[in-house]
Amino acid sequence: MAHCGQLFLILKGFIMTHMVTDHPYFGVFVLFALTLVAFPAVVYISRVISRRLAALDTEKLKLSIYECGPEPDKQPSRISVQFYLIALLFILFDVEIIFMFPWAIDFKLLGWFGFAEMILFIVLLAIGFIYAWKKGALEWHSIK
Repeated sequence: MAHCGQLFLILKGFIMTHMVTDHPYFGVFVLFALTLVAFPAVVYISRVISRRLAALDTEKLKLSIYECGPEPDKQPSRISVQFYLIALLFILFDVEIIFMFPWAIDFKLLGWFGFAEMILFIVLLAIGFIYAWKKGALEWHSIK
């Protein structure tokens, strides 16, 4: 046992004498290195623990009656993908139109350069709209 203690002291002395620790960012580097090791370890350990503790047969529990009401069934019909596509396009174009309001407020201040940028922006919006239109994203019953 004394042999291990002596070896530790020798290694500690070697490491401490051959290591530059007076740099002002040395502590930050050590914390960064520890974080690079600790974060994946915590993720792995929490994943292993959650998989061991989780119940594997939850389908029967999800379909059981809790207190009252009808028995839950699986959804017979799914919502069409076109709904999500049209909603996504609406949000996309709506947010892009919002970017035009600050431009309209500072129109005189921006001058011709701001006008050219807004024309380019509108052209890019039109290209995106035409692309979505040609692909059939705006038609409810067919997507190519």
